[in-house]
Amino acid sequence: MILTITLNMALDVTYHVETFEHGHTTRVGKVSRRAGGKGVNVARVLHELGHDVLVTGLAGGFTGRAARAELRAAGLRDELIEIDGQSRLTLVVVDREGSATGFWEPGPVVAAPEWQAALRRCSELAASASVVVLSGSLPAGVPADAYAQLVAAATEGGVPALLDADGEALALGATAGPAVVKVNASELASATGEHEVQAGARALRRAGARTVVVTDGAAGLTCFADQGVLHAAAPEVLGGNPTGAGDAVSAALAAGMVAGVPWPERLAEAAALSAAAVSAPQAGSFDPDVYRQLRTTVQAVAV
Repeated sequence: MILTITLNMALDVTYHVETFEHGHTTRVGKVSRRAGGKGVNVARVLHELGHDVLVTGLAGGFTGRAARAELRAAGLRDELIEIDGQSRLTLVVVDREGSATGFWEPGPVVAAPEWQAALRRCSELAASASVVVLSGSLPAGVPADAYAQLVAAATEGGVPALLDADGEALALGATAGPAVVKVNASELASATGEHEVQAGARALRRAGARTVVVTDGAAGLTCFADQGVLHAAAPEVLGGNPTGAGDAVSAALAAGMVAGVPWPERLAEAAALSAAAVSAPQAGSFDPDVYRQLRTTVQAVAV
């Protein structure tokens, strides 16, 4: 079982419109609502790939209840921990060209006793997982070292952790020794103060991360590991919604960790799945036809 932890759960609302122009009234053609947050998106992709996955994290209020109901309807198992605050809502406006504009609420304020209860429950669930994926922002009230605490709990139990975070949460989380850190170039610079990708990756590895995978949009993925540096990218730039591409990378990397796939194949798989996610209309989805095509053509090369 792969466990995904989403501490800043969301209800994702997507508006599909013909055109979107700031300052003007826009008529919405189609609306979709479903549970979101980076860890939930990772879980959706893993579920679609046929993996046993469990969703946990914090959920509260009307949006939390709606998100939980949608997870059940989608066939995803959850062990979400209820809080008093209202889980956030995110809004994405997608026009007919596939261009996406996002609006992200900050999320609830989590009380200290709620966080301690969540830490205990997430640690218990991690003990029976094969891999733990920790993704996304931290809501107010959750300590900056929350991911460090959760990574430590998983690794102490012999369970590898994949961390996808930003800023101080990433910097502190890396010190707990996650098996993989997945980060984009901007997040890497913010967490390490290094604006050159290789220097930033080295800094995270010195801090404790065993392997660092850096995403750079259509330019692909670069992996910094004990075995060296690898790069993989789709052969052509695909149009669409890039919102969930990074979460597809995390899903592929987690699946590769479970299967013990060597890093060249694992990185190529992540690049293919990421590109297929761009071709899908919503985060947490991927185009299966694009995925099948790219997984036979994308290769990782040493750099």
